Amino acid sequence: MDTICLRLNDEPRVSGLCRNGQVFGLLSALIIVCFIILGARAAENIAYSVSPPKTLPVDDTVSTIQTTISTQEKQNLFDIYIEKKYPGGTITDLEKGVKRIKVIRYFNSRPVKLNIIETDFYVNPDLEIVPSIAGDTLNEKAKIKDINLKDNAIVSVNGGYFKQQTGAPLGLLMIDGRIYSGPMHNRVAMGIFDNRFEMARADLDIKLKTNRHEIKIDNINQPRTLSSHILVYDNLWGAYAPAPPKGGVLVIVKGKEITGISSVPAAIPQDGFVISAHKSKIEKILNDKRLRLDIKTIPEWSGVKHIISGGPYLIKDGEIYVDATAQKLNSIAGRNPRTAIGYTADNNIIIITADGRESSSVGLTLMELARYMKQIGCINAMNLDGGSSTVMYGAGSILNSPSYNGGVEISNAVHVVMN
Repeated sequence: MDTICLRLNDEPRVSGLCRNGQVFGLLSALIIVCFIILGARAAENIAYSVSPPKTLPVDDTVSTIQTTISTQEKQNLFDIYIEKKYPGGTITDLEKGVKRIKVIRYFNSRPVKLNIIETDFYVNPDLEIVPSIAGDTLNEKAKIKDINLKDNAIVSVNGGYFKQQTGAPLGLLMIDGRIYSGPMHNRVAMGIFDNRFEMARADLDIKLKTNRHEIKIDNINQPRTLSSHILVYDNLWGAYAPAPPKGGVLVIVKGKEITGISSVPAAIPQDGFVISAHKSKIEKILNDKRLRLDIKTIPEWSGVKHIISGGPYLIKDGEIYVDATAQKLNSIAGRNPRTAIGYTADNNIIIITADGRESSSVGLTLMELARYMKQIGCINAMNLDGGSSTVMYGAGSILNSPSYNGGVEISNAVHVVMN
């Protein structure tokens, strides 16, 4: 067999092939073959990853070829990835890096109309996922169209649970680093960071600290569920804090000082808050000075920008995990319209609505939704508010078929926006 022998800093010793001047042609052919193989492998794997390798090793003894993927090439890869992932779907670009997929799938031989949003932050680094409330305060509701237009969002879906009568969110909500409302039943929430997402059953550690004492606060900006709870309301709640429980008081804090005590609904200072509790639980602080609230998330999500709560889990750490009983959500376990959010190993966000309560689309159970979210690549996913609240809006119109024409008024939404 002919051989090729190359030495550094020496004249090459060659056999027949070298002497015939064919070595360079052979090397070139080998490199071309490597590119073809690598390209084929990339094509095979396109359904699983849209983040192509930044380096292509051709041969460790020859060279490492660096490749720079252009924005257009990233877009092309994203196009191919979505087409392969959602066969038969109607695919629309709502913005660079934002695909809307409309597709019908069958579950137990029954049709379900799905609208799916998938984002690619490699294609468009300016995209951001943010929650939003209907108005200026928490006790307001609005149609999804109005919330979308108010925030100039690319696409929006309904968000977490809320009190139907008032619009008050029933779960943990943070926007731009500020806690808007506290958790309910330690339900699952998604934390949004600058360059990643996390999902966990979330809670708050809230402490009222004074110059002499420390008191544990049970929740912030939530309707009262137990008379024994100590609650805090700030100006996001609205103009007035609700009446305290029987035998309780409202302690009005402006700046860092107590400025009043009331047994009836009281105005909330713009630069302060109101503590609502049974008097026996907060008597010891009534003469204290320099009050402040210390709020931490559990888990301690350092650097988190936004938090959206929902429930139950659908996918946890890559596995189907539907914990409706643990999150006190058995009442929603039937076949219903659904809204859900999750993310993939490639950091793509997937938002989905499933229409229901009509013959052409019967809705999904939580387990069916979980299986589908895993099928389309989510490594973590959670259910959002659904039923009559399920609605998706983008490109100037409602994109799904809500149970009520135009969608019902909702408390909060999840947007895809350009930052």
